[in-house]
Amino acid sequence: MTELPPDSPAAARIDAAAAQLTEALRTRTPCPPVREHLGATDVDAAYEVQRRLATARTEAGARRVGAKIGLTARAVQQQFGVHQPDFGVLFDDMIHGHTEPLPLDRFLQPRAEGEIAFVLDRDLEQPGASVADVLRATAFVLPAIEIVDSRIADWDLTLTDTVADNASSGAVVLGTTPCGLDGRDLARVGMTLHRDGEPASFGAGHACLGSPVVAVVWLARELARRGRPLRAGDVVMSGALGPMVPVDGPGRFRLELDGVGEVEALIEEPAEPAQRAEPAGPARPAAAAEERV
Repeated sequence: MTELPPDSPAAARIDAAAAQLTEALRTRTPCPPVREHLGATDVDAAYEVQRRLATARTEAGARRVGAKIGLTARAVQQQFGVHQPDFGVLFDDMIHGHTEPLPLDRFLQPRAEGEIAFVLDRDLEQPGASVADVLRATAFVLPAIEIVDSRIADWDLTLTDTVADNASSGAVVLGTTPCGLDGRDLARVGMTLHRDGEPASFGAGHACLGSPVVAVVWLARELARRGRPLRAGDVVMSGALGPMVPVDGPGRFRLELDGVGEVEALIEEPAEPAQRAEPAGPARPAAAAEERV
């Protein structure tokens, strides 16, 4: 969005929303919806809040490694009463491998969802990126579980709330066996997400904007339009293939994607206080940051 005068009412609203989310991260306490500052429809203002939070996070030492798409599945859109996708930034401290333990207290209100992750080996800079461009730019895909999380109390979200909160991001668990796309129709991939051995969510590739490839096309165009294109090496979480599953305690989540592979996310009891890692998040108020990755 166009840079705002620092003393303008719009800038003040963005500052207030960024400060509110930063405080929620610092105190590990969910906050009221930031739409109280931004309104429910000013998506550009919400992305400016996201930019400031992301900048603060990189200035605190995190490294951008890709992007995530949210709100692609109709089932998830219906859960929150929104009707268009959004995107957020992935950082290196969010990415984990198959069965790598994740402490439950890293999150505030976690939920799990099954996705297909794309790993790129070409930039996608063109504003009008096509399906062919995305397919050429994809080195391989991986099964992935996203642990989505919200700093907004009770998941009381509109689009501006989740956009400002980095698309309700938490962590990503990637499978370890790459799968090529030659002749593979990702729209037909079936998904089952298990919790502790019991099926908990079902879906398919066509639930993700018709195909996960189409979702990545949307993201590539949106990021190029905003001057932040996808780059070679990026990991792209293409969106949920079915309903989210609450993570209300320790457990083992296993995702099965027909013809693509499997991955497990292990959520554990918190570590002892002396061993507990610092939570990911900006180390200082995000409203002071000026540049985004």
